[in-house]
Amino acid sequence: MAKTFKGIAQGLDLPPMVWLSDDFAAAPQPGIESLAALAEAGFRSILCNRPDEEVAPSENSAAMAAAAEAVGLGFAAIPVSHAPITPAMIAAQARAMDDLPGPYFAYCRAGFRSSVIWALTQAGRRPTSEIVGALERAGFALPGLRVQIEALAAGR
Repeated sequence: MAKTFKGIAQGLDLPPMVWLSDDFAAAPQPGIESLAALAEAGFRSILCNRPDEEVAPSENSAAMAAAAEAVGLGFAAIPVSHAPITPAMIAAQARAMDDLPGPYFAYCRAGFRSSVIWALTQAGRRPTSEIVGALERAGFALPGLRVQIEALAAGR
């Protein structure tokens, strides 16, 4: 994990987050008022994985995008529902990470969906053991996900 980047974030009013790689953190949805602190902490892009149906209009992806852009952050909305994560969702997340600058702060209701979709986007880009290990260190033991990651990696 990037010690210097995480060190910059210390002492700021940031939402609780899990670090999955040197440049990717997942967390519950922050309030709009936290976006300036995320920019100050060194994040360069926000990835919204929370569907608008789960939040009030004042916290939907359009409101979050406007607030993120106002403080100089890139923003992409890739809603991930509680149904299975689809290949289209994985492709959209990977595209956003390719197009937007990191470090990335991804959010959903609790950070779980953002963590899982990160893992699926990393299939074939990182060793499976590294991806699964990052999830386990974050507190997400998902042994069945290894098979999905390996299948995705084989198809890339």
